[in-house]
Amino acid sequence: MRWLLLMIALVSALPAAAELGDDGLHKTPWMRDTFKDLREDLEEANSEGKRLVLFVEQRGCIYCRKMHEEVFPDPEVSAFIAANFFVVQLDLHGSTTAVDFDGEEAEQRVLARKWGLLFTPTLIFLPEDVPQGATAVEAAVAVMPGAFGKWTTLDLFTWVAEKRYAVGSEEDFQRYHARRFAEREAAQAD
Repeated sequence: MRWLLLMIALVSALPAAAELGDDGLHKTPWMRDTFKDLREDLEEANSEGKRLVLFVEQRGCIYCRKMHEEVFPDPEVSAFIAANFFVVQLDLHGSTTAVDFDGEEAEQRVLARKWGLLFTPTLIFLPEDVPQGATAVEAAVAVMPGAFGKWTTLDLFTWVAEKRYAVGSEEDFQRYHARRFAEREAAQAD
């Protein structure tokens, strides 16, 4: 009986997996429901001291589901994203409109083609200041196409939050991720 109560307590302590919205996309508490004017979203993210990241997903995407079931519910990942990022979700095949940084208003699917996106999920990390006339992808400091595990995902979010992409930074993402991986391995060995 004690074992059963312990299991129930452990399961109830886990973060809930994202629910599917009416659009068939996964929804998490840290995603923002905005008018999808990326210029306004960037302004709001900046006012909160957070970084804007666009999550491009599609209905039925098995890799999106993997991220929402296995990576994003992890308390460390979820807490880091919620504390540091302003997340706006876009639909690769969506017919609702969004406004790109260059001022173009178009259906989300049109913007996704304009940006050359082929895979979901794709995460587009934006700087605090987007150059005038640039599109979201042109302005991006990092783009992550595809599903990755906890540590790659968390390391990329951390790398962006720490602005390690900046010109003059001595550590590109691959070196940063390799160093962090080695540090975690060493810590486990101790």
